[in-house]
Amino acid sequence: MGGAGQIDRTTSNNANTGVYCTFIIFGVLGGAIVNLLGIRWTIFASGLTYSLYSSSYISYNHTGSGTFTIATGPILGIGAGILWSAQGMVMMSYPVESQKGKYISIFWVIFNLGGVIGGIVPFVVNYSQGKGNIATPLPDSCYAAFVGLQALGSLSALCLAPPQRVIRDDGSHVVLMRYTNVKYELMEVLKLFVNPWILFLIPISLASNFFYTYQYGPYNGALFTLRTRGLNSMLYWAAQMAAAYAISFLHDRESLSRRQRGLLSLGLMAILCNAMWALTMVMQLRYTRGADDKNPSNDYPGGLIDLTEPGRAVGPILLYIFMGAVDAHVQSFAYWLIGTMTNDSQMLARYAGFYKGIQSLGATVAWQLDAQNVSLMGQVIANWALIVVALPFTYYVTSRIKDHAEDSIEQPADDWLMRADGGKSDYI
Repeated sequence: MGGAGQIDRTTSNNANTGVYCTFIIFGVLGGAIVNLLGIRWTIFASGLTYSLYSSSYISYNHTGSGTFTIATGPILGIGAGILWSAQGMVMMSYPVESQKGKYISIFWVIFNLGGVIGGIVPFVVNYSQGKGNIATPLPDSCYAAFVGLQALGSLSALCLAPPQRVIRDDGSHVVLMRYTNVKYELMEVLKLFVNPWILFLIPISLASNFFYTYQYGPYNGALFTLRTRGLNSMLYWAAQMAAAYAISFLHDRESLSRRQRGLLSLGLMAILCNAMWALTMVMQLRYTRGADDKNPSNDYPGGLIDLTEPGRAVGPILLYIFMGAVDAHVQSFAYWLIGTMTNDSQMLARYAGFYKGIQSLGATVAWQLDAQNVSLMGQVIANWALIVVALPFTYYVTSRIKDHAEDSIEQPADDWLMRADGGKSDYI
């Protein structure tokens, strides 16, 4: 919603800095925490941190002090790192190998439905403002609704079946359980930093959330009226839903080998990303700081773009929709690629956490670039350069995809719940 629904984005920006700082650490550690404690209680507890963060804005509405909100940012980052590790493990380890693209797309559709709803709120609230740039903060009732929904989501996690009880459609078990403890998990996390396949994915991990800062702020935030920004948000996330669903058919196309599917998807991603940033650069050449009425460098031709001006609005809005579709492709491909490395739920929890941690590092850098007033053209160049650098590293991993992960062959039923030394796993 931009600035978490507030007029002044300062408090939200400071809170987001705290979010991403702890997200980096607990993203990397999240997989280990999930493996130790299981998915139900980790998702339940981490989901509550979202409710805490949303509730802080009710306090902000009444006190005008951002202290509580800023303090909840790092707490939310801890919860987010753990939550996304658990989510990634479920999404990538539960399906059979031929359906991983489908499961990723189902998640992405549900996930981005929240973004569509988030875009509806400022669109409806600010529609009557016309072309003006005057807005009011979201009322307490909106934040209370978010708190309630987030708390309900947290409670629903307690209904999840433990992974060791989940059996896939083909009769295979989701989890090949091994004994785990804190020392073991910490050692496995450290191994991620010397795993060549994971290290080769660091560039695409950095790039995959880096561009949000530019797209949300210097593009959507700087060029459009408030009601048009809300419309753009709805269309951006709706495009993500459609694109994630469409790319799943390629990722699960059994007539092609997994390596062929991966290379085709990566090639398409490379074309789309370069086309998107080329078009974005063309747009960026038309302004330096945008058309914010509070900014003295109101330099976009004609001022703020409004949805009632089709001649000016259609092209920029279509580009923003394109940005959403490309993002869905990048994210879906990254998750699908990680999912081809293994079917081991414990490893995938660590991989997902590491991916989200590095993602958050990239997001932190990107937010700071904007906070330090790096030129918008400089931000475009940084985004484009980062994805170009990531492509050859990602190609190296993609070109070595196997049709079946080495751990995809099920062990005998009597073995899958046993430790290597014959004892039962503590996890069970």
